[in-house]
Amino acid sequence: MKNVLITGCSSGLGRALAIEFARQGWQVWATGRKKETLSDLVPLGIKAEELDVTSEKQVCQLISQVAAEGGIDVLVNNAGYGAMGATVEMPETEVRMQFETNVFAPLKLVQAVAPAMIERRSGTIINIGSISGQVVTPFSGTYCASKAAFNSFSDALRIELKPFGIDVMSVKPGAIRSRFAENAKQALARALPENSFYKPVEKALWKRANASQDRPTSAEHVARVIVSRVKAGKASGSLKLGNGSRSLPFLQWLLPESVFEWVLSRVFQLNHLK
Repeated sequence: MKNVLITGCSSGLGRALAIEFARQGWQVWATGRKKETLSDLVPLGIKAEELDVTSEKQVCQLISQVAAEGGIDVLVNNAGYGAMGATVEMPETEVRMQFETNVFAPLKLVQAVAPAMIERRSGTIINIGSISGQVVTPFSGTYCASKAAFNSFSDALRIELKPFGIDVMSVKPGAIRSRFAENAKQALARALPENSFYKPVEKALWKRANASQDRPTSAEHVARVIVSRVKAGKASGSLKLGNGSRSLPFLQWLLPESVFEWVLSRVFQLNHLK
């Protein structure tokens, strides 16, 4: 039985992936910040483990534990964190948390898992990024920057690890049903200053925080597509899934930069500011 390690399984796509991999006969190691949020996965034969992906100690302990039970055949870097708000007003703590969770944590996991994959000349790494790493929108600058970095190192990994028989797939979702918006709104509530320059368009900030739940694609559908790619040995390259994942990049390509930015400024009411 092959092992798959998935981060961020408390809800959304991570949870759906854990269930789908288990349904397909894999031994799933599902992780989350709080183990109790994973308890209902255990009856499905899924191993639930508490993991703060930003803790190097916890990561090393878990990798050693899985290695003792056959090693990791597939790593899914799904855990993520998003804080929305005006770039010039974003607290440094929120910026750092996004990069720690969205960039440095998955990089450390890859560096911990890859050596064993290289030695046996097989393995798959799936990085769940975001279309926000390609199409930048107002009030999400630091989040978009972290996902752009994630996309970039995924592309480099794919080329570097291919000679060793390791597949790397970068998934760039659009809107997928999850608790991401709920968490993003909590972060915005912490980050939005009372005297914000953007107070007149505060509704637009909340709109951006909730954008991931705008006509979202079901997490279960996305999970089925990803798992089917892994089973077919086609988990490489880039994969765009979810509402907006293809239409937004196409619109950005189609329109002149100035026109695209004009559209965004009106969608997010920036034309109302003086």
